[in-house]
Amino acid sequence: METEHEWPPHRQTLTLPPPARPTPLEPAGPPPARTARRTMIGAAVAVLLTAGVLVVLPTRIGGGQDAPPPAPGPAARALTAVGAGAPAAAADLTALIADRRAWVRTHPSDDASWAVLGSAYLGRGLRAADSSYYPRAEWALRRSLAVRPAARGNADAQIGLAALANARHDYGAARTLAEEVRRREPKRWTVYPVLIDAYGGLGDLKGASKSVEQLLDLRGGSVALAASGAVYRERGWREDAAATLTEAAAYATTPVQKADCLRQLGDLAWDRGEPAEALAQHAAALRTDPGGHAALAGKARAELALGRTAAARHDYAAAVARLPRPEYLLELGELYESLGLGADARAQYARLRARAASDDGHGVSDALVLGRFEADHGAPESAVERLRAQWRRAPNAAVADALGWALYRAGESEEGLVFAKQAAEKGGRSALFSYHRGVLERELGQSGPARRDLEEALRTNPYFSPLLAPRAREALEALGELPEGGPKDVYGHVPDPPTGAGSGSSGSAASPPQKPTPSPAPRKRKQ
Repeated sequence: METEHEWPPHRQTLTLPPPARPTPLEPAGPPPARTARRTMIGAAVAVLLTAGVLVVLPTRIGGGQDAPPPAPGPAARALTAVGAGAPAAAADLTALIADRRAWVRTHPSDDASWAVLGSAYLGRGLRAADSSYYPRAEWALRRSLAVRPAARGNADAQIGLAALANARHDYGAARTLAEEVRRREPKRWTVYPVLIDAYGGLGDLKGASKSVEQLLDLRGGSVALAASGAVYRERGWREDAAATLTEAAAYATTPVQKADCLRQLGDLAWDRGEPAEALAQHAAALRTDPGGHAALAGKARAELALGRTAAARHDYAAAVARLPRPEYLLELGELYESLGLGADARAQYARLRARAASDDGHGVSDALVLGRFEADHGAPESAVERLRAQWRRAPNAAVADALGWALYRAGESEEGLVFAKQAAEKGGRSALFSYHRGVLERELGQSGPARRDLEEALRTNPYFSPLLAPRAREALEALGELPEGGPKDVYGHVPDPPTGAGSGSSGSAASPPQKPTPSPAPRKRKQ
């Protein structure tokens, strides 16, 4: 962990005595018009991934109420982004970090600058997928709270700590910290994106949905629109999500902010199984912000679906070199495995383990991606143990799906199907989730539901995985065609034939057919 004494010797640098209220990044007028489906959000899973978004509003930086606005420059741009809860460029965050470190050397009682420094460290770590910045972020944020406690009005540092807890996948701590801020200052809009992320991670649909409503009531512009677009995407309202994210991109006032919206549009197109559209959106995001390496991974995913394997391998390798998120390492390893490149796949899996170990040392839990990896490429029993613990901490749709699949891989299909269905009940909609349910149902002899869910997986996105999409097709072929006249009960129950039917005896009346056992009422599936 870095300390003040470890900093480089003081050198002359531009300091930013910021204004009492930073220049807003986006319009602060009334919230934009919302679609009719806004009223239905209560049924949605509202998970907003805030990676790369800073959510501390520095209202007291530098302590000077009459200080002029900062001069234009990278540090000032990052400061404005910090104030508006928007993504910032890595170089700008680095400049802001250097500036605030120089400032607090001579102003150690400036709690607001400590809060900005901590949030800039967090943003830098998120931008580069480098969790080594997180202990530094925590240290600076806690220094801010030591100077001015949260109870005396230091909401900025407490929101920063909540955002840090989300980045570490400690959603319970994030919720506790953010709810305290909301109770004290319900009009502080910057707390709501953190709450949306925390509630989503905890599988609390009601809390997440309410936070989305409150954010939209308090704030217009790109950040709020992007938040609502993410909710619509998770709910499966793809047209609404596309329209809202497109509007968010139009409201964006920096290249980094716009590129983040374009990347989300690319991810949405991928969800719909439209790789050409996904490729176009991710390419546009990269033209807008060449440092947006998450868009580079999305571009590689789309290229692979379009049969451009060499380009996909190149872009995936470049993405993980610059943004080594464990999920990207898993995707690249599975791509190599699908191509029969076992040694290359094992190298990526080794990097995944090393990255997860490094993250663990910085307080980050990668239990979800590690559980997915171990279920298919390691020890399924270990995956079950890891994911059960994660389910207790974060009972959301993604964990339910991963735990259900790990149980299947460990030979516990009946319990696995319970969790796979919970993933759907919690709002999770993806081709991968449908594939997992279909395989579990097939394993348990439920051919009707299995056929339905496998078809749904391939209809949703026929390219969802280079390893698993071909297996979904094979499983459907193995199930065969529907029996003539359709199944008696698509929910897995086939009634026994009537007693005496088809006995072929002559001269005696056949026994009256027995009334078949009624089928259970089909459960309504969330659309």
